[in-house]
Amino acid sequence: MTIYADLIINLMAHSRSKEDFLKTVYILQQADERVSTNKLCSALSISAPSVTDMAQRLVEDGLIDYQKYKGVRLTAAGEAIALKMLRRHRLLELYLVQELGYPLPEVHDEAEKLEHAVSDRFIEAVAQKLGHPSFDPHGDPIPSREGVMLAPDLMPLTELPLAISASVSRFTASDDALLAFILEKGFQLRRVLCVLSREPFEGPLTVQFDDQEIVTVGHQVANAIQVERNG
Repeated sequence: MTIYADLIINLMAHSRSKEDFLKTVYILQQADERVSTNKLCSALSISAPSVTDMAQRLVEDGLIDYQKYKGVRLTAAGEAIALKMLRRHRLLELYLVQELGYPLPEVHDEAEKLEHAVSDRFIEAVAQKLGHPSFDPHGDPIPSREGVMLAPDLMPLTELPLAISASVSRFTASDDALLAFILEKGFQLRRVLCVLSREPFEGPLTVQFDDQEIVTVGHQVANAIQVERNG
Protein backbone atom coordinates (compact mmCIF):
# COMPACT_ATOMS: atom_id res chain seq x y z
CA MET A 1 0.00 0.00 0.00
CA THR A 2 2.84 2.36 0.81
CA ILE A 3 4.45 1.85 -2.62
CA TYR A 4 1.17 2.58 -4.41
CA ALA A 5 0.48 5.60 -2.21
CA ASP A 6 3.94 7.01 -2.94
CA LEU A 7 3.40 6.41 -6.67
CA ILE A 8 0.08 8.28 -6.62
CA ILE A 9 1.63 11.18 -4.72
CA ASN A 10 4.51 11.39 -7.22
CA LEU A 11 2.11 11.33 -10.17
CA MET A 12 -0.02 14.09 -8.63
CA ALA A 13 3.06 16.22 -7.96
CA HIS A 14 4.26 15.74 -11.53
CA SER A 15 0.82 16.68 -12.90
CA ARG A 16 0.75 19.77 -10.68
CA SER A 17 4.21 20.80 -11.93
CA LYS A 18 3.01 20.55 -15.54
CA GLU A 19 -0.13 22.55 -14.84
CA ASP A 20 1.79 25.26 -12.98
CA PHE A 21 4.34 25.44 -15.80
CA LEU A 22 1.65 25.85 -18.48
CA LYS A 23 -0.26 28.43 -16.44
CA THR A 24 2.91 30.45 -15.87
CA VAL A 25 3.85 30.36 -19.55
CA TYR A 26 0.39 31.64 -20.46
CA ILE A 27 0.64 34.57 -18.02
CA LEU A 28 4.15 35.52 -19.19
CA GLN A 29 3.11 35.15 -22.83
CA GLN A 30 0.79 38.12 -22.44
CA ALA A 31 3.89 40.35 -22.46
CA ASP A 32 6.20 38.39 -24.79
CA GLU A 33 5.54 36.23 -27.83
CA ARG A 34 7.97 33.63 -26.51
CA VAL A 35 8.90 33.14 -22.86
CA SER A 36 12.57 32.84 -21.96
CA THR A 37 14.07 30.24 -19.65
CA ASN A 38 15.28 32.99 -17.32
CA LYS A 39 11.77 34.40 -16.89
CA LEU A 40 10.38 30.94 -16.14
CA CYS A 41 13.17 30.27 -13.64
CA SER A 42 12.27 33.47 -11.81
CA ALA A 43 8.49 32.99 -11.94
CA LEU A 44 8.56 29.33 -10.87
CA SER A 45 11.60 29.53 -8.54
CA ILE A 46 13.28 26.57 -10.22
CA SER A 47 16.64 26.08 -11.94
CA ALA A 48 17.32 26.48 -15.65
CA PRO A 49 17.93 22.72 -16.13
CA SER A 50 14.55 22.02 -14.48
CA VAL A 51 12.85 24.46 -16.86
CA THR A 52 14.52 22.82 -19.86
CA ASP A 53 13.59 19.33 -18.65
CA MET A 54 9.94 20.28 -18.14
CA ALA A 55 9.84 22.06 -21.50
CA GLN A 56 11.11 18.96 -23.27
CA ARG A 57 8.51 16.80 -21.52
CA LEU A 58 5.73 19.17 -22.56
CA VAL A 59 6.99 19.24 -26.14
CA GLU A 60 6.58 15.46 -26.18
CA ASP A 61 3.03 15.90 -24.88
CA GLY A 62 2.28 18.43 -27.63
CA LEU A 63 1.59 21.19 -25.12
CA ILE A 64 4.35 23.69 -25.88
CA ASP A 65 6.65 24.73 -28.69
CA TYR A 66 10.24 25.01 -27.42
CA GLN A 67 13.12 26.53 -29.34
CA LYS A 68 16.58 26.58 -27.80
CA TYR A 69 17.75 30.13 -27.04
CA LYS A 70 14.34 31.49 -28.10
CA GLY A 71 12.14 30.18 -25.31
CA VAL A 72 8.74 28.53 -25.22
CA ARG A 73 5.22 29.17 -26.45
CA LEU A 74 2.03 27.26 -25.74
CA THR A 75 0.34 25.15 -28.37
CA ALA A 76 -3.46 25.30 -28.65
CA ALA A 77 -3.68 22.22 -26.40
CA GLY A 78 -1.32 23.75 -23.85
CA GLU A 79 -3.26 27.01 -23.83
CA ALA A 80 -6.50 25.13 -23.17
CA ILE A 81 -5.00 23.54 -20.05
CA ALA A 82 -3.52 26.85 -18.89
CA LEU A 83 -6.88 28.60 -19.23
CA LYS A 84 -8.58 25.78 -17.34
CA MET A 85 -6.13 26.21 -14.46
CA LEU A 86 -6.55 30.00 -14.48
CA ARG A 87 -10.32 29.52 -14.33
CA ARG A 88 -9.94 27.21 -11.34
CA HIS A 89 -7.53 29.53 -9.55
CA ARG A 90 -9.50 32.71 -10.04
CA LEU A 91 -12.88 31.21 -9.17
CA LEU A 92 -11.39 29.76 -6.00
CA GLU A 93 -9.91 33.12 -5.04
CA LEU A 94 -13.29 34.79 -5.45
CA TYR A 95 -15.02 32.03 -3.48
CA LEU A 96 -12.53 32.37 -0.64
CA VAL A 97 -13.12 36.13 -0.46
CA GLN A 98 -16.89 36.28 -0.97
CA GLU A 99 -18.06 33.12 0.76
CA LEU A 100 -15.39 32.40 3.36
CA GLY A 101 -14.26 35.91 4.25
CA TYR A 102 -10.57 35.50 3.42
CA PRO A 103 -8.54 38.74 3.28
CA LEU A 104 -7.50 39.43 -0.31
CA PRO A 105 -3.71 39.24 0.34
CA GLU A 106 -4.13 35.65 1.62
CA VAL A 107 -6.16 34.05 -1.16
CA HIS A 108 -3.49 33.45 -3.81
CA ASP A 109 -1.48 30.86 -1.89
CA GLU A 110 -4.65 29.11 -0.70
CA ALA A 111 -6.03 28.92 -4.25
CA GLU A 112 -2.69 27.58 -5.51
CA LYS A 113 -3.11 24.57 -3.22
CA LEU A 114 -6.78 24.00 -3.96
CA GLU A 115 -6.77 24.38 -7.75
CA HIS A 116 -5.01 21.04 -8.26
CA ALA A 117 -7.04 19.13 -5.70
CA VAL A 118 -10.69 19.83 -6.50
CA SER A 119 -12.77 18.29 -9.29
CA ASP A 120 -14.24 19.95 -12.38
CA ARG A 121 -17.68 19.37 -10.85
CA PHE A 122 -16.68 21.30 -7.74
CA ILE A 123 -15.34 24.22 -9.82
CA GLU A 124 -18.54 24.47 -11.84
CA ALA A 125 -20.56 24.37 -8.61
CA VAL A 126 -18.46 27.27 -7.33
CA ALA A 127 -19.04 29.17 -10.58
CA GLN A 128 -22.80 28.67 -10.27
CA LYS A 129 -22.78 29.67 -6.61
CA LEU A 130 -20.98 32.92 -7.49
CA GLY A 131 -23.26 33.69 -10.43
CA HIS A 132 -20.73 32.85 -13.17
CA PRO A 133 -18.52 35.89 -12.53
CA SER A 134 -16.23 37.45 -15.14
CA PHE A 135 -13.55 38.79 -12.75
CA ASP A 136 -11.73 37.55 -9.65
CA PRO A 137 -11.17 39.66 -6.49
CA HIS A 138 -7.96 41.13 -7.93
CA GLY A 139 -9.84 42.26 -11.04
CA ASP A 140 -8.24 39.58 -13.22
CA PRO A 141 -10.62 38.18 -15.87
CA ILE A 142 -11.91 34.65 -15.28
CA PRO A 143 -11.86 32.41 -18.38
CA SER A 144 -15.23 30.94 -19.27
CA ARG A 145 -15.79 27.19 -19.24
CA GLU A 146 -15.09 27.30 -23.00
CA GLY A 147 -11.77 29.10 -22.48
CA VAL A 148 -12.93 32.59 -23.52
CA MET A 149 -11.59 35.48 -21.45
CA LEU A 150 -12.49 39.17 -21.48
CA ALA A 151 -9.77 41.70 -22.24
CA PRO A 152 -10.82 45.07 -20.78
CA ASP A 153 -8.99 48.23 -21.85
CA LEU A 154 -7.02 49.14 -18.73
CA MET A 155 -4.03 51.32 -17.91
CA PRO A 156 -1.79 51.69 -14.84
CA LEU A 157 -2.76 54.52 -12.53
CA THR A 158 0.65 56.00 -13.33
CA GLU A 159 -0.53 56.67 -16.90
CA LEU A 160 -4.00 58.08 -16.17
CA PRO A 161 -4.17 61.73 -17.35
CA LEU A 162 -4.78 64.33 -14.66
CA ALA A 163 -8.37 65.16 -13.68
CA ILE A 164 -9.83 62.25 -15.70
CA SER A 165 -12.42 60.07 -13.95
CA ALA A 166 -11.61 56.36 -13.85
CA SER A 167 -12.55 53.24 -11.90
CA VAL A 168 -10.17 50.91 -10.09
CA SER A 169 -10.30 47.69 -12.12
CA ARG A 170 -7.34 45.48 -11.29
CA PHE A 171 -4.54 44.95 -8.77
CA THR A 172 -1.35 43.54 -10.29
CA ALA A 173 0.77 43.46 -7.12
CA SER A 174 2.44 40.07 -6.76
CA ASP A 175 3.75 40.93 -3.31
CA ASP A 176 1.20 40.39 -0.51
CA ALA A 177 2.60 43.27 1.55
CA LEU A 178 2.26 45.66 -1.39
CA LEU A 179 -1.31 44.50 -2.01
CA ALA A 180 -2.18 44.98 1.67
CA PHE A 181 -0.75 48.50 1.54
CA ILE A 182 -2.82 49.33 -1.56
CA LEU A 183 -5.98 48.19 0.20
CA GLU A 184 -5.08 50.14 3.35
CA LYS A 185 -4.82 53.27 1.22
CA GLY A 186 -8.47 52.85 0.28
CA PHE A 187 -8.19 51.44 -3.23
CA GLN A 188 -11.04 49.02 -3.95
CA LEU A 189 -12.31 47.51 -7.16
CA ARG A 190 -14.81 49.78 -8.94
CA ARG A 191 -14.01 52.76 -6.68
CA VAL A 192 -14.02 55.94 -8.77
CA LEU A 193 -11.04 58.29 -8.64
CA CYS A 194 -8.96 60.85 -10.50
CA VAL A 195 -5.31 61.90 -10.30
CA LEU A 196 -4.87 65.46 -9.04
CA SER A 197 -1.11 65.69 -9.46
CA ARG A 198 1.89 63.60 -10.38
CA GLU A 199 5.48 64.43 -9.46
CA PRO A 200 8.09 64.01 -12.23
CA PHE A 201 10.77 61.31 -12.40
CA GLU A 202 8.47 58.58 -11.06
CA GLY A 203 7.51 60.65 -8.05
CA PRO A 204 4.36 60.24 -5.93
CA LEU A 205 0.79 60.77 -7.15
CA THR A 206 -2.02 62.59 -5.37
CA VAL A 207 -5.33 60.81 -5.92
CA GLN A 208 -8.87 61.91 -5.11
CA PHE A 209 -11.68 59.40 -4.70
CA ASP A 210 -15.27 60.17 -5.65
CA ASP A 211 -16.15 60.78 -1.98
CA GLN A 212 -13.48 63.55 -1.95
CA GLU A 213 -10.99 61.52 0.11
CA ILE A 214 -7.45 62.36 -0.98
CA VAL A 215 -4.44 60.02 -0.69
CA THR A 216 -0.84 60.16 -1.87
CA VAL A 217 0.90 57.03 -3.18
CA GLY A 218 4.32 56.29 -4.62
CA HIS A 219 4.97 55.36 -8.25
CA GLN A 220 5.52 51.66 -7.44
CA VAL A 221 2.18 51.48 -5.66
CA ALA A 222 0.32 53.34 -8.40
CA ASN A 223 1.87 51.15 -11.08
CA ALA A 224 0.30 48.06 -9.45
CA ILE A 225 -3.20 49.57 -9.74
CA GLN A 226 -4.94 49.39 -13.11
CA VAL A 227 -7.88 51.60 -13.95
CA GLU A 228 -10.51 51.98 -16.66
CA ARG A 229 -11.47 55.44 -17.85
CA ASN A 230 -15.11 56.40 -17.28
CA GLY A 231 -17.15 57.70 -20.18
